[in-house]
Amino acid sequence: MSIRFDDKVAIVTGAGGGLGRQYALELARRGAKVVVNDLGGDRTGQGASDAALKVVEEIEAAGGQAMANGASVTEYDQMVEMVARAKEEWGGVHVLINNAGVLRDKTFAKMEPADFAFVVNVHLLGSANATKACWETFREQNYGRILMTASSTGLFGNFGQANYGAAKLGLAGLTKTLYLEGAKNNIKVNTIAPVAGTRMTEDLFPEQAFQAFAPEKVVPAALFLVSEEAPTNQIVGAGAGVFQASYVTLTQGKLLTGDDLSPEGVARHWAEITDRTGEIVPDSGAGQSMLIGAKLQGQ
Repeated sequence: MSIRFDDKVAIVTGAGGGLGRQYALELARRGAKVVVNDLGGDRTGQGASDAALKVVEEIEAAGGQAMANGASVTEYDQMVEMVARAKEEWGGVHVLINNAGVLRDKTFAKMEPADFAFVVNVHLLGSANATKACWETFREQNYGRILMTASSTGLFGNFGQANYGAAKLGLAGLTKTLYLEGAKNNIKVNTIAPVAGTRMTEDLFPEQAFQAFAPEKVVPAALFLVSEEAPTNQIVGAGAGVFQASYVTLTQGKLLTGDDLSPEGVARHWAEITDRTGEIVPDSGAGQSMLIGAKLQGQ
């Protein structure tokens, strides 16, 4: 099976470099018409450049079709205009990869509230803005593929990245509701947690590791997750050619009654509450209530 994107229009945010650039290039190579969105700022969100135009030139030189877009994901109206322009030029939008991001790393003790808000605004609200701008088009054409970009920081934590982690886990949560709401209209929504050597991580990796974690080694997972036959509601880790699946699980739990229905009872039964034997991966938030109901019926 060859995964192609012929007759598909894809939007990639933050596509002026790093992972986004690689996504855009490979989507175009596989037949997609690509909107290369990038504000052109540095990794802290400052400044501007013509990075998107350069990626478009690369795509066109290889025989593909692309357009540059310099809109900010933090401005919903600009995202709406971006989608309208793509539809005017190419008739639709079928794929959205939410990749735009910034870093403003500091310990929480030293982090200014403005830096917390800015990172959450770009990653979480920016992805929501771009997705909302595409959503009605996806519903109307009964087809849409959306990829959110989370991070191991959001899933598991990382020192000095409270703002980034909060935003990234929020994106995984956004996926888990949108996949439910989009299912009847063939809208599939997934999350990728990439580990790649880009300008966002260049001071975190030694040189040899930086090369091993080349962005193009993440691309196979990303493109599969926005393909026609993609799964939905998946969290996929990708880095250095290694691909992983991550899950939010729920233990069977312990029903407490009588004197045990107290803080002391929770403490006494903590090992049973946290026992992972028979844990489940709920399909929705209702899974928690259903499991509680089963425990009550079985008491």
